[in-house]
Amino acid sequence: MSRDDTPRRTAGQAGERTTSSGLRRRAFLSSAGVAAGALAFGTPTVTADDYQPVTDVPGFSCDDPQFTCGREVTAADGMVSTVDPIASGVAAQILREGGNAIDAAVAIQYVLTVTQPHGSGIGGGGFMVVYDADSDTVECVNSRERASQTASPELYRHDGEYDQDIETGEAMGTPGTVKGLETARERYGSCSRQRLIDPAIRLARDGFTVDWFLAEEIAENTDKFNDAAIETYSDDRGNLYEEGDTMTNPDLADTLECIRRRGADGFYEGAVAADIAATIREYARDPDQVVDEDDLSTYDVTIDDPVRKEWRDVELVGQPMPSSGPTVVAMVLRMLEFLDIEEYDVRSAEKYHLIAESIYSAWADRMEYMGDDEFVDVPVDALLSDDYLQSRADPIEFGGTVFPDDEMGPGQPGETTHFSVIDKWGNAVSYTSTIEQFMGSGKMVPGRGFLLNNELTDFDAEPGGPNEPDAWKRPLSSMSPMMVLRDGRPEFTAGSPGGWAIVSATFQTILHRYAYGLSPLESITEPSIYTHHMGGIEWDEGVPQEARDTLADWGHEVDDEPSEIGNVQVIASEDGLLTGAADPNRDGQAVGFDREPGTNGDD
Repeated sequence: MSRDDTPRRTAGQAGERTTSSGLRRRAFLSSAGVAAGALAFGTPTVTADDYQPVTDVPGFSCDDPQFTCGREVTAADGMVSTVDPIASGVAAQILREGGNAIDAAVAIQYVLTVTQPHGSGIGGGGFMVVYDADSDTVECVNSRERASQTASPELYRHDGEYDQDIETGEAMGTPGTVKGLETARERYGSCSRQRLIDPAIRLARDGFTVDWFLAEEIAENTDKFNDAAIETYSDDRGNLYEEGDTMTNPDLADTLECIRRRGADGFYEGAVAADIAATIREYARDPDQVVDEDDLSTYDVTIDDPVRKEWRDVELVGQPMPSSGPTVVAMVLRMLEFLDIEEYDVRSAEKYHLIAESIYSAWADRMEYMGDDEFVDVPVDALLSDDYLQSRADPIEFGGTVFPDDEMGPGQPGETTHFSVIDKWGNAVSYTSTIEQFMGSGKMVPGRGFLLNNELTDFDAEPGGPNEPDAWKRPLSSMSPMMVLRDGRPEFTAGSPGGWAIVSATFQTILHRYAYGLSPLESITEPSIYTHHMGGIEWDEGVPQEARDTLADWGHEVDDEPSEIGNVQVIASEDGLLTGAADPNRDGQAVGFDREPGTNGDD
């Protein structure tokens, strides 16, 4: 239902976006004393004064003295950082009730399926990096989507364009999120499935407040929506939901009820699975190569050992293949260590040049060697060896780029969500999940209330390389859920959405924290750049004109206008306190929990 009876855009009248996220971020930075071009080092961190009030979570309030909400907050007994204040509030309640970090993460993802369907959901997949304090170990719950068991390397050998491919059944991988959530809960959690999924069911059935970003993505993606999606994202008068409206999704509530009763079987078997398979088949060019009910019932997650790399005086850990992200993050950070990047000013042309050159090199290796390690032998140990990374860093010089202009070209779009949780026992979760592009394939399963991913477009269109399509194969990912360990325990978690830009956003946040000593929020908001193996530099507002001019003089192709790179959520754990920070380019929020407010962790 809508706020009022004012005539608004219908599904056929979606126009230009009315809100600039860039203006939102710049306004925030200015109000926080972090003005573009002049980061206020040493200024007070952002406090709970900058937070989004949450009215959609019964029993939760940022005014509760046990909770602290904001862009950057500190607490002793638990911390959550997500893109969505509603999800953060739900997770904080779980922590207060005695749930652990994994319980909170499971609840967050179910809520995000309802409140942030443009970025992730039960129709997609992801990677959850888990530190278990009892066993003092890190494991990765890999719920990446798979191609059908009948898919071939010729999956995309046709005359279609990329924008058409994303809406086909061939683009829709076997969803992994539900199996990943239930596996993580059973393996590490302490709360019942019912407790963790109930908040999402209530929000879907009773309604939640639409934020500005969801409203924009609904308006921007109507061209690829099927009728079920149009109906779900419109109110009872046929108007697209707008910012401030109360949105309900009773079909999704019913689907989540199936999972509540039967667990993962309620999704991968029976009526829900049949409807998923029928929807995929409806949009397939070749029904013999797309995901069917047998693929759904066969799907399972893997529990992976993390990729690891010593860096400075800490250890970087993250999801291994088929995610290239943490491996490339580690490669670039180690190369930059060899290049002594901290000797250069944080907004200097030299710093940005070293970052760009290191990305060019590591990304070229990604494209040449990386894919699903169930199908290809990826030489991760060799790529992460110091001798190899030193050899890749050695040719980098100031005054020119190692890549010619004719290598420049466009990147690959994509979207996801990332969130982090640490509890009072030291358990930690760094979790990135996705349905690929904003709103995924745009195709909603009729009567079920959730969108299907278009994740298989992450395969290479042309067969022959390590990331070619194949039966039951997982496409290469750039998701980068990371933990930074000191003496074996998580000290910093980081990750981001953004397709190929995930790697750039994540490693630069870690770099800013450890090489430049910035606070968690400053590490996120310090202007970054993005590039890849084909070159071309995108840049955040705040990268100085002088630095951009120098980069251009040195042979880089620099965009004329700024972009927004990633949406990073982090938590730092130091001296018995947890500091969470949420990227201000959306409405993200960190929420901290203190059992005894005012004790500052001194029990």
